[in-house]
Amino acid sequence: MSDTNKQILEKGVRAALDLATETGWSELTLSAIAEKTGLTLEDFHTVGDKDTIADAVESYFDKAMSEGSFDADETPRTRLFDVIMMRFEAMENHRPALLSLMKWRQTQPLRIIALLASRQASADWAMVCAGLDKKTDLPKPVRSTAIAWAIAQAERAWRKEDSTDLSRTMAKLDGELRKMEERAEWITRRRRKKSDDTGSTDTEAATEQSA
Repeated sequence: MSDTNKQILEKGVRAALDLATETGWSELTLSAIAEKTGLTLEDFHTVGDKDTIADAVESYFDKAMSEGSFDADETPRTRLFDVIMMRFEAMENHRPALLSLMKWRQTQPLRIIALLASRQASADWAMVCAGLDKKTDLPKPVRSTAIAWAIAQAERAWRKEDSTDLSRTMAKLDGELRKMEERAEWITRRRRKKSDDTGSTDTEAATEQSA
């Protein structure tokens, strides 16, 4: 997508979020979104439709994760927690619109499928923003999937949030990241033990053959 089209799409997302606060996502039309942006319907012709805009909402809020900075001395879990919570804080400013979008999306199977891919992209960007996009003992897809799950579970808590300080969301996210950290440590230990055992077996076999 060209830079111009990306700008149009982002304007469409912002307009849709503003409109959905009062109208509700299911009632939105592309023509109303275009009018809200000050653009014409024709401007969106090569960009996409209402579904395209709905799918782009996730990446729109992903950008909030790159607005802060992290302390290299902090644990990976703390870094991830901080950048992901920045995303939820940005979402809080558009709570009614996002709740409306989430409700509408549940009736749209293709949007649910698109959301799964967006979750992975959010997780990948969270790792980048937390300075964790380097090679580790765990393959990147494994880490990405675990973080995507943590974000999804935290979002479920965010939907029911009744505190201005997002305490419910923070507690859920922290809990999921702690579980992820424990599983990662367990998998890493298992991989290293298996590698050590294999190495020992190979050494014993070589010794026997030389004898």
